Order: sequence, then structure tokens, then C-alpha cells
Amino acid sequence: MMDNQDFTVANDPFALFQTWLTEAEKTEPADPEAMAVATADADGLPNVRMILLKGADERGFVFYTNCGSAKGGELAVNPKAALLFYWKSLGRQIRVRGPVEPTTEAEADAYFATRHPQSRVGAWASQQSRPLESRAALEEAVARYTDEFDGREVTRPEYWRGYRVRPVEIEFWQNGEYRLHDRIVFRRDTLDGAWTKTRLNP
Repeated sequence: MMDNQDFTVANDPFALFQTWLTEAEKTEPADPEAMAVATADADGLPNVRMILLKGADERGFVFYTNCGSAKGGELAVNPKAALLFYWKSLGRQIRVRGPVEPTTEAEADAYFATRHPQSRVGAWASQQSRPLESRAALEEAVARYTDEFDGREVTRPEYWRGYRVRPVEIEFWQNGEYRLHDRIVFRRDTLDGAWTKTRLNP
């Protein structure tokens, strides 16, 4: 593990993110790729939930969801989001903010194909975030789609899509003794602009 001072000299936020994620994969007991995703509705009221990161590179941070879900609806009217990764085992967190754009259909298809077949069926059966009469109703929908796809590939529903958060701000936070934490933030004015780095007070 790099010491607290080493990370503050980094100049590439994406490379530093990958380093921290790789280290978290060795120490976190479950789901090191888990992240909080915050969106806001048309009135500006925020909403946040935990989901899994499914891709990260210089283009941004990718997750997938039913576009009819609460976050899908919020992103339709306000396509911006904030992410938070927190790794308790390392005493680290990363905060990300930026606009959101859809992934390509090909990207969504490729990731959907990697999911367990029962998870793919679940994407058809669940009307995510909408009222559910009972658990039995959900199980009946799962059984119906299981029968429908019996013997053939479970394809991606059109409403199941990917979103990419294009960061304009990425902050790295390392826990310090007596709350004297180390923090650096990278910011850029445009999605293609150069990053500037600032060290922050704890």
C-alpha cells in the first residue's frame, strides 16, 4: 500500500483511481467496486443508493440500470451525478462529480451478456422502483420470463441501459490520525480539458 504522502504527488486521477481500486480488491471483504450514486430529480431533491461500478477508464465511470428506475428517471431530467467510493479497510474514499451520458448499445449488450442467466431474467421480470403487489407477483414474473426464454439466449431489454459519469471533479481522501486527513482534488473546466490539482485541508 502506498503511504499517505505518495498519492498526493499523483498527476493522473484515472491512474490513481485504478491503483486504489486494485488495492481495495485485496482488502475489502465484499464488493470493492460498490459505490454510492447520487442523482437529483426535476425539483433538485437529491437521491442516493449503493450500486456496483461496471467499468472505469479515461472516459468515465460506468453503471447499468433499468432506465425506468428512480435513478433512470432522474438522469433523464437532470443528467448529472455524484459518486462515492468508500473503502473502510484502507481508510480511503474517492468522490466523483460530472455529467452523465448513455453508453453505447453495443457496450450495454456486451455487459448484459456477462450476467448470470437468472440475473438477466430478473432484468425482464422487475419493473425497478415501481410499486410491487407482492413478492409472489415478482416470482410469478420471473417464472413467466424463465419459461419464455427457455432454450434460447436471454437478450437485453431495451429499457436496461448503461450510464457513464464523465468526471469534472475527482477527490481522493486518505484517513489520517486525529482527523488530519490527506485530500487532493482534480478539477477540469471541460470534459476534454486539462486537470488541475489542489491539496485540501482535512
